[in-house]
Amino acid sequence: MRYMSTRGHKDQLTFEDAVMMGLAPDGGLYVPDQWPQLSADDLRALRGKSFQEVAVRVLSPFVAPSLTVTELETLVGKAYSGFDHSDIAPLTQVGDTHILELFHGPTLAFKDVALQLLGQLFDHFLARRGTRATVLGATSGDTGSAAIAGCRGRDNLDIFILHPHERTSAVQRRQMTTVRDSNVKNLALTGTFDDCQAIVKQLFSEPETRARHNLCAVNSINTARVLAQVVYYVTVAVALGAPDKQVRFCVPTGNFGDVLAGHWARRMGVPMAPLVIATNENDILARTLATGSYRMADDEAGGVVPTLSPSMDILVSSNFERLLFELLGDDPAALRGHMADLKTGGFDLAPGPLAKLRAGFQAGRTDDAQTLARIAETWKEHGVLIDPHTAVALDVALRTPSDVPTVVLATAHPAKFPAAVMKATGEHPALPPHMADLFDRQERYAVLPATAEAVRTALLGG
Repeated sequence: MRYMSTRGHKDQLTFEDAVMMGLAPDGGLYVPDQWPQLSADDLRALRGKSFQEVAVRVLSPFVAPSLTVTELETLVGKAYSGFDHSDIAPLTQVGDTHILELFHGPTLAFKDVALQLLGQLFDHFLARRGTRATVLGATSGDTGSAAIAGCRGRDNLDIFILHPHERTSAVQRRQMTTVRDSNVKNLALTGTFDDCQAIVKQLFSEPETRARHNLCAVNSINTARVLAQVVYYVTVAVALGAPDKQVRFCVPTGNFGDVLAGHWARRMGVPMAPLVIATNENDILARTLATGSYRMADDEAGGVVPTLSPSMDILVSSNFERLLFELLGDDPAALRGHMADLKTGGFDLAPGPLAKLRAGFQAGRTDDAQTLARIAETWKEHGVLIDPHTAVALDVALRTPSDVPTVVLATAHPAKFPAAVMKATGEHPALPPHMADLFDRQERYAVLPATAEAVRTALLGG
């Protein structure tokens, strides 16, 4: 398997090199050059298998020849040993809807599924190379803590995480800033997540900065992040009857990585209905499906709107570039043109690509009032507490009924967003025992202006 840049950089890389590079030198995102297929018999053979066994089967063709099957089995085993549920990503029921619980990892968010594995991959590849690296990432709330949990205490890694100052929940922030390992550095930038993400991309695009620090990416610009998330789509689809039955997935979406993983599972042969993109008031993806125009804002106010679901408060969905590359017929020149247009406000999809997009995806929007109402109703009617991001997806799913089983991705534990859950239900969701003292722990982070220069200086220890 080789990996190519969406923007046409001449070099195609192995899985190891794509993981360690993260972002291509031309600013593009790496995508596989082929799509291994899971036949109907392959899918049936996965019935009853553990999450770890499915992971090895799904990921093996993507990691060869960088990893042997035995090496992959070892890394997968280590990655998921710290989850508090034996199924890793169990299914539960809320009315007629299936809820996929993706919050059983060490930081209570779906990002753990990919980042626990990515941390193992970094460790393995760096040990093989005998080198040291600096992990640089941006977070709207959950990626940062999951990345830190996967990379803390590693001998060959430093990790710098940028988060938007005062734009995450207190639990999300403290999960990052109370980690005391010396290789962990938290930077709170006085801007939005989009600012943090743009700075990360800029620093990765600077050859001198990248080489000096041997930068590695943990955001879903790293192709391993998306590939690891393909596994739970396969696991759930098989559990609900694939290949003989279709499943519909509804995904709370900000940076588009999680829903893209579902699309990649579909490209591998998993039968599913159109994927449903659930957005909050930062609804660029829903507007794109409706209008064919991908633009930062549709009114004079513009900018990111702070909501009760902060991990989705994103306007520039990085992983949409990977889907756009496909919609444009894997044409890097056309992709580069659209990315250039995005810098000046946005672009319009031609009829052909737009038709492909609408054939595979649907979208809906939920505001804060609807989010609180859905949290309240789910608690009252079913006795289940859900976090605001899950509520966004559940609300969209229930407003767009389907004749096939619907799976809503529950991307975070409700205790990560206690204020919103309390406001909706009057119930305070308790943190699990290993986090019970989170608000007693000392925080450590620096508040910096949202500029590449400030972060560059921090990387140098200034």
